[in-house]
Amino acid sequence: MAFDFIKPALAQRQAEHLYRQLTPVAGAQGRYLEVGGQRYLNFSSNDYLSLAAEPTLINAWQSGLAQYGCGSGASALVTGYSQAHADLEAKLKSWLGVDAVALFNSGYSANQAILKLLLSKDDLLLQDKLNHASLMEAGSFLPCPMMRFCHNDMAHLTSLLTKSGQNKLIVSEGVFSMDGDSAPITELLQLRNQSQAWLMLDDAHGIGVCGPDGTGSAAAAGLKNSELDIYMATFGKALGVGGAMIAGSQSLIDYIVNFSKAYIYTTAMPPAQAVAISKAVDLVQTQSWRQQQLQDNIQYFKQLAGQYQLPLMASNSAIQPVVIGDSQRALEVANALRQQGFYCSAMRPPTVAKGTARLRITLTTGHQQQDIADLLASLNSILVAQYG
Repeated sequence: MAFDFIKPALAQRQAEHLYRQLTPVAGAQGRYLEVGGQRYLNFSSNDYLSLAAEPTLINAWQSGLAQYGCGSGASALVTGYSQAHADLEAKLKSWLGVDAVALFNSGYSANQAILKLLLSKDDLLLQDKLNHASLMEAGSFLPCPMMRFCHNDMAHLTSLLTKSGQNKLIVSEGVFSMDGDSAPITELLQLRNQSQAWLMLDDAHGIGVCGPDGTGSAAAAGLKNSELDIYMATFGKALGVGGAMIAGSQSLIDYIVNFSKAYIYTTAMPPAQAVAISKAVDLVQTQSWRQQQLQDNIQYFKQLAGQYQLPLMASNSAIQPVVIGDSQRALEVANALRQQGFYCSAMRPPTVAKGTARLRITLTTGHQQQDIADLLASLNSILVAQYG
């Protein structure tokens, strides 16, 4: 029978406690989440600055709808590129200090597009072992070798850079999506310079929350985004909207526009969405209290978790993983938290390495200290009761 591998594969996922199902959420993202008629304190959202339901942002999108309609109507090179897109690109260039920008509908698409576009069989791709699946999958499809260096291990990367390759591209996340720690960007740039390679930074979880005015992980390290050869960032996390961008030199962006099939043959993001993203950038720049509140919540969480001696990872970001290890146990803890009114997703293989299933606790500007205290008290009592 054709495709007879599907049912056994799903059955195996269920047996290994790795099966995934969609869960409809009622209403907007926010401090609380409504699922199945129940309300939970939401500790699973990437809406770090609590902008997804911000009325000013909603009004901006509605204004964009009134001016431009619902959709862009075509790809950017046909009729889909509007003044709203041009205005957003100009604002991003000014805010982030980059030369040029290309807009994409998602970070996944942007990551896949740039790797497919730039690398051929004689090149070499070097990726941090914990990079996002979009980067790893794209790398696996390329005609050139892909080598993975141990997470944030510059000595290992140095050894791999001695391998031959006409063009060498180093790729790292700025803030890692599952561990929550940050890349050593200064050292990455030094190795880039020494090896005459290029450096790409995926800053999906850094833009908006790291660096002065939320300008990202490189800025947080005292560097400029323009020092990076390729800077990818998304608008669906801290900025609260959706979509993504690739920034770089004018020639790089011109090359994307002329040669990237993923860019050329995709309907452009709705102009109204571009208007909303532009307003989100304004809010990030003018409402610095959001970043400060988030940092206060992160520090309070880490302090209180330390008092409970919870097994935290080396993260100073809004992503605070608590490693459980076994996938079934991680699900049991997540379900026990849900019964006490907390929505906190369990992350399991293949999203994380085998034996490192975890609760991926995410903090936002919208959380109150009492929310954090209640979560940690419940989590500690569950772990003590179930596992000693």
